[in-house]
Amino acid sequence: MSLTPSQRIEKFSRWTKPPTLAEEARLDRAKRMVTNAVKQHPPFAGLGLVVEPKGSWANNTNVSSDSDMDIKVEFTRRSFRGAVTGMGFVDLYLQNNEYSGRWTPEEFRSELGIALKTVSTNVDSSHNVAFYVPSVPGSRPDTDVVPCFTYFSRPTTLFGVDQQGTVVFTKDGKHIVNWSQQQLVNGREKNNDTGRRYKYVVRVLKAVENELSAMGVIKDLPSYFMECLIYNVPNDVLRTGTFDDAFRGALIHLGVQFNPWSWQARPDDMVEPNGIKKLFGSGQKWTKDDGRKLVAAAWDYLGYGS
Repeated sequence: MSLTPSQRIEKFSRWTKPPTLAEEARLDRAKRMVTNAVKQHPPFAGLGLVVEPKGSWANNTNVSSDSDMDIKVEFTRRSFRGAVTGMGFVDLYLQNNEYSGRWTPEEFRSELGIALKTVSTNVDSSHNVAFYVPSVPGSRPDTDVVPCFTYFSRPTTLFGVDQQGTVVFTKDGKHIVNWSQQQLVNGREKNNDTGRRYKYVVRVLKAVENELSAMGVIKDLPSYFMECLIYNVPNDVLRTGTFDDAFRGALIHLGVQFNPWSWQARPDDMVEPNGIKKLFGSGQKWTKDDGRKLVAAAWDYLGYGS
């Protein structure tokens, strides 16, 4: 099934609408729930934990069908240090060995779970990364609460100064480094440089992926992947012509990147919106083939080949 031009434009108009006041209120209640849980938990008194939204809602790249909210609870009194992609086994062992305080990653996760259960009777702590708090109809959305610690990267030839992010220690003994503040700053800059089109194009690609995966055309992909793809589209492409022209141009550019026969293809140079991590590589939840299939399916579905 391919959309006609009028159907495509109608969907674009619907997908790019900002959240309503009611949606914003629901999200505010989700943040307030987590903030209250942290403030009311006696073991957290005086720790100065930082509670902030992260992900698509914080970056204004959400779509209405993706109404769940990610909230980080950052422990700033203890930090970790390592490469931009994470710490090696020996490095992590030495840092843990140097620390004699109470707040290990396991202890922090345990206490955060207890705190959340004081404000919600339905907290799911079985997930590997985040605590899942189901939505309350008419009140707040599904919420993922991520316990994390402050993280500093060691200077490299690419980044001459420390970068500050967060590190999440997962239940399976691994860890994930995030650079959400850099993502936020870079996203705002790119949005301004593209006449405020960047985030609208991201929303549309996320909505297209939702429909394609629901129809079984492609597998379900993390919504962050769509933001990553559009971040790597040149600004002049996103500024070109009408919004329809810009989105079409974005798919053309990405199609070239995933064409192994094109001399212009540079997929290994693509980065996440934080500007720090490579888009493709070990540990990522997506592959170049996922990108190729998504772009090809989006092109056909939106009727650009008709």
